[in-house]
Amino acid sequence: MSALTLKGPYWVTVRQHRRVLWAVPALLAVGLVVMVALSVWSAYPTYDEMHRPVMTPGYDLLRGFMQSATKSLVFFPALVGAFVAGPLVARELESGTWRLALTQSTTAKGWLGAKVAVAATVAVLASLALVGIYRLGWLRVSDTYGLRWGDLGAYESSGTVLVAYCLLGVALGALIGQLVRRTLVAMAVTGVLTGLVLLILRALRWSFLSVETVTRSFPGDPESLLPPSALRMDAGLLTTTGERLSQYFCIPQARATGACRPDADVASLYADFHPASHYWPTQLIETSILLAAAAAVLCAAFRLVHKRHP
Repeated sequence: MSALTLKGPYWVTVRQHRRVLWAVPALLAVGLVVMVALSVWSAYPTYDEMHRPVMTPGYDLLRGFMQSATKSLVFFPALVGAFVAGPLVARELESGTWRLALTQSTTAKGWLGAKVAVAATVAVLASLALVGIYRLGWLRVSDTYGLRWGDLGAYESSGTVLVAYCLLGVALGALIGQLVRRTLVAMAVTGVLTGLVLLILRALRWSFLSVETVTRSFPGDPESLLPPSALRMDAGLLTTTGERLSQYFCIPQARATGACRPDADVASLYADFHPASHYWPTQLIETSILLAAAAAVLCAAFRLVHKRHP
């Protein structure tokens, strides 16, 4: 974002935080180079002495890098929100330098609007780039443990919800920065609230769409009913009355012979799951919820600045 094409409070905001604005594309470029290099390296197979294909060191490095990236990207929205709450808003309110903007034919709402617009633009562009870079490597390892489409971290990092969480972080930062008016405290509170929203939606997201259920006659292993790409929600045993029991209700030795405990009439196996086709609908539903929440919080932030500084 060039400060030469901006005017008024937008130019001031970009000028004040130009180091951060330059650091963002630089870090994205480094991440892209690393991801491309690891993806290319992992694409070349190696063979053992029997000429059988084996995992390459590049694949192992790519998977390790993806695991680290998955854990890191989950905290990106909280980092965005903390930056908006602290350096962008609370620090100027704490030091009183925001009053200088009001002497330059700028209203309080215009001052806050410039902060939010710059932060939101950078957050959206950066998060979209991060999702693209992440998916570049993730598509090669998305069938491995901890990196499947429904796993915690991989789900948030590979779709539109990351962008929506960042926008919510911007909105929370704009509101909390005004309410707290202390840089470090505002950063901490915003980061915690952004993380709390993430935890709440993690607990709720797989109830947005109904699970699919498959059954099969007993005996057997309920886990074998799940399709390869499915997100497991529940699995177990069904009695003749329809009661659900734990998959460990029958001891393994008895289950292998077709017998079970005498106090239950086990008739079949069941498994509840979300198919891979639920990935994008769930992403879009969660994204819509987050954007609505961000709009509500942002409205509250502008009402607050107008009330305090009409």
